[in-house]
Amino acid sequence: MARRTTTTYGFAQTGGLLKGDIRRASESRGFAQSRVLTHWEEIAGADIAAISRPVEIKYNPRARYDLGRQKKGATLVLLTNGANAQILQMRSREIVERINAVYGYQAIGELRITQTAASGFAEGRVSFDHAPRKAQEKTPSPAQQAEAHRATEGVGDSGLREALERLGANVISRTQRPGR
Repeated sequence: MARRTTTTYGFAQTGGLLKGDIRRASESRGFAQSRVLTHWEEIAGADIAAISRPVEIKYNPRARYDLGRQKKGATLVLLTNGANAQILQMRSREIVERINAVYGYQAIGELRITQTAASGFAEGRVSFDHAPRKAQEKTPSPAQQAEAHRATEGVGDSGLREALERLGANVISRTQRPGR
């Protein structure tokens, strides 16, 4: 039997390693599929995502057995502030249709809106804004770049040498910063 060749060398993608943990965490909040959480802005639209966050999906345990029930699907609970609750209520049908279009079946039957203060919960720590992007770190100083250049002088390939110089300058600048 021929030996199988691989290009991964025993490494696995981080997403594959964390998939089970992410699924268990999202299922504990009622999200059987975490797509609503991870792609909320794409599903709901930027204007709706800016004023709301999905909190929980509640399933009716008797929905399977109640044949006369008109509404099918789960209940999505959205968190917003009081001023935006009316906007979400008016657009609730549109939001439900967008989510069901993503899943391809009637996954969500109704929308429940939970209101809170503009700053979030009682502690005031919860914000509806997305996490801010990290500021760009400063470029290495000329002395640090010169030190990296001296360390890579023996490399023959110019492309590799330039890449190693950039990497070395960044490593040197991070290790020489105060507080590290």
